[in-house]
Amino acid sequence: MSPRARDKILANLEAIYREAYDRAKGIDDPGRMVDLDSSYQREQLLLEVLIDIRDGIHAIGEAPNEKSALEKLQTLRNLTKLR
Repeated sequence: MSPRARDKILANLEAIYREAYDRAKGIDDPGRMVDLDSSYQREQLLLEVLIDIRDGIHAIGEAPNEKSALEKLQTLRNLTKLR
């Protein structure tokens, strides 16, 4: 099973937030519109990071070596550790 495309995931996120934003705009709620805009940007960034991690794990899974899945995840964890 191949993972969903990045563009499709981000388009779904945008559609969800666009609908809520349009509702807030329709009832003239500028505070909610600002909150939704900020939330959308934060969620988009988080999703992009998660998609990058997913793609990295997928790439590790396709690497031609004898490492186990746990060893591959440990390698990825070591690469992404905050220093």
